[in-house]
Amino acid sequence: MDVLGEMKHWRHEQVVFCHEPSCGYFGIIAIHDTTLGPALGGTRFWNYGSTDEAITDALRLARGMTYKAAVAGLDLGGGKAVIVGDNQRADRETLFRAHGRFVESLGGRYITAEDIGTSPADMEYVRGETAHVAGLQNLSGDPSPVTGYGVYMGMKAAARQRWGSDSLSGKTVLVQGAGKVAYYLCSHLHQEAARIVVTDIDAAKVKRVVQEFGATSVAPEAIYDQKGDIYAPCALGATINDGTLKRLTVEIVAGGANNQLAEERHGVELEKRGMIYAPDFVINGGGLINVYGELQGWPLDRAKRKAAEIYDAILKIFAIAQRDGIPSFQAADRLAEERLASVGGLRRMWVHGA
Repeated sequence: MDVLGEMKHWRHEQVVFCHEPSCGYFGIIAIHDTTLGPALGGTRFWNYGSTDEAITDALRLARGMTYKAAVAGLDLGGGKAVIVGDNQRADRETLFRAHGRFVESLGGRYITAEDIGTSPADMEYVRGETAHVAGLQNLSGDPSPVTGYGVYMGMKAAARQRWGSDSLSGKTVLVQGAGKVAYYLCSHLHQEAARIVVTDIDAAKVKRVVQEFGATSVAPEAIYDQKGDIYAPCALGATINDGTLKRLTVEIVAGGANNQLAEERHGVELEKRGMIYAPDFVINGGGLINVYGELQGWPLDRAKRKAAEIYDAILKIFAIAQRDGIPSFQAADRLAEERLASVGGLRRMWVHGA
């Protein structure tokens, strides 16, 4: 892989390769853009098939965090870290303390948090070496409640765009995944008397949603064939693809999963088929808002109020799409880029003593 070429193409500011042989730590920290503030993004711990695969993931995810923060109206840039290895290993302290030292070496340009394969307990080890970490125990902790609430509000905005009303009462929502974010999403849908069809490879998680929210369960592959109004991908990415597009009969796609479109052309195909798409990095921005709230010392209620603004962001995206004649996933990028350009274009002011 031509790493410098990729950085130039996607406009990344910095990529740091990190190695501590004493504990088998190998990590990559990617900083995409710090126009709006320090780069925030979680640390993903994954057994990648190759170094190129790990680099690609870090670069892609860092850029996504820039756009997510910009659309959410947060004073943050985008970054991401990946640790290459077995995320089930038991001896975690030295590994994450090593990671914390490399985060500290960046002097606050990058703030890390938990992600796939890591936990608040791991972040406590990181905190032993740096203050530039969030998602800690007894602070913001699990972001799922705020993320799920933000997905719910974004879904309501999509409903308003499609049907002229944001009420989800009586609507059938096909929820792919029954993990933490999906669980909280379903709790809000149940309170609004929506009908829920749910699936997951974990039968215990499905059973909980069925028992608590009166959902109907189906086999994982069958979710795409159900009659419904809204498809909510909340687990695997790339579930909007050539195969599923032929089977989905919904009017709205709005869910909490990352990278829902297998390829950008599938976002175009959604539009052609008359489906409204709430772009993933916007609608699932509640997790980032939750971490930002921790950094700012916000109580949970304030973080949820900020996540409620996802409703307005989704409507702005639909307005830009109509204004510019582009699909909603491209409009989401445009909204982020407009904020980055606006703030980045401000003239610097002379300040005494600066």
